[in-house]
Amino acid sequence: MTTHSPSTTKILITGCSTGIGYHCAKHLQSMGYQVIATCRKQKDVRRLNDQGLTCLQLDLADSQSIKSALGQVLLETQGKIDLLFNNGAFGLPGAVEDLSREAMEYQFQTNVFGTQELTNLVVPIMRKQGGGKIIYNSSILGFAAMQYRGAYNASKFAIEGFADTLRLEVKKDNIKVSLIEPGAIISDFRKNAFEQFKRWMPEQGSAHQSSYEAMVARLETVGPSAPFTLGPEAVTKCVLHVLQKSKPKIRYRVTVPTIAFALLKRFLPNRLLDVLLIKAGGNGKR
Repeated sequence: MTTHSPSTTKILITGCSTGIGYHCAKHLQSMGYQVIATCRKQKDVRRLNDQGLTCLQLDLADSQSIKSALGQVLLETQGKIDLLFNNGAFGLPGAVEDLSREAMEYQFQTNVFGTQELTNLVVPIMRKQGGGKIIYNSSILGFAAMQYRGAYNASKFAIEGFADTLRLEVKKDNIKVSLIEPGAIISDFRKNAFEQFKRWMPEQGSAHQSSYEAMVARLETVGPSAPFTLGPEAVTKCVLHVLQKSKPKIRYRVTVPTIAFALLKRFLPNRLLDVLLIKAGGNGKR
């Protein structure tokens, strides 16, 4: 698909309450694209609508919400979706051994199952209209696992698997599938992760208690807590590249650590890579 002019290009973005999704929706709308933003909470939907965005409620953990929101999107866009940006996700920090089955299911309901359910509903729409573009917002943690991020690591590894497979399956339909793999980006991600940590992780008795204390200090930090943190505009730039190119990249690696670890994973022995990943993970401190 050759992308049409902004005024005729229909874009659906999930997870727009803050951070990457919010910045992307605002910026693309300012360029003249027709953007439909979505948020999980009704209060955020109202806030974005008050700011002049077209925003709908969509909870990726709820199949009925996904179907209802998509129906409303198609009314807004006259039945077309040129670009789907799967951005909605959250992190659930903690050691793998402390993750209950319920916690893992909770993480995957939004980050994986809901994201792919929405994508699967959009694919036939794009096929019927002759093509389209799908972006999954993955992470450095979609290919380089770090300590105390197991549920999130696993969800992003899963998304990468779905994206890579889907890309092969819809190539004949002129549907382009891209992954964005950011490192640390300024957003409310850490604040939201802290809420999940308090909800799901044991208060006492974990073999990882000392690491959790360091993690809490990091999660409570205001402002960037990791080196090479970039603003959300770094991801928006990649989304814009996908929109404007007839042959977008398969992977967009954002931030220095993402680029570095992608290279290191190709060339280093696994045991040496583990040493670097442990250091980068900071034993919960970063």
